[in-house]
Amino acid sequence: MHKIVKEAEMRMRKCIEAYKNEIAKLRTGRAHPSILDHIRVDYYGSDMPINQVANITATDARTLTITPWEKNMVSAIEKAILNSDLGLNPATAGMVIRVPMPPLNEERRKELIKVVRTEAEAARVSVRNVRRDANAELKEQLKAKQMTEDEERRLSDEVQKLTDKMIAEVDQITTAKEADLMAI
Repeated sequence: MHKIVKEAEMRMRKCIEAYKNEIAKLRTGRAHPSILDHIRVDYYGSDMPINQVANITATDARTLTITPWEKNMVSAIEKAILNSDLGLNPATAGMVIRVPMPPLNEERRKELIKVVRTEAEAARVSVRNVRRDANAELKEQLKAKQMTEDEERRLSDEVQKLTDKMIAEVDQITTAKEADLMAI
């Protein structure tokens, strides 16, 4: 019977990991290679993630350095960064592409916080959906007389405690990201 709770916990963890990955794309004032993770580059007719065609490093707090593995990829990478929704302007010097991170203004910071809160709500909803599925499965097993009412109630309480813990974790991650975005 604990299999249902374990499976629910595993699915909730995946929801939180997906949320962390989504908000990692939102940039703060600092340069971090993961900012470019969702950018895809045309590599001989197929779209590849930028980190699979080039080496990306943070040279300092405000600059990313991209070194393509092939010389003919420089223009394709530059074009992909310009076309992305990040609002970055890469500067090319031979085989090296430098991407300066412009400082965030107050208005942009507030927009990013709204996005973080929207993503957080989506993560909470997905955690609650996992709870709903687990409780439905417990009720099915109760109907099929595979468990007693006491077991079903105890496992439902366990699933609820797990849900509360995961939602608290989402809230904690959200608060940390908001503080990070508002830091100048």
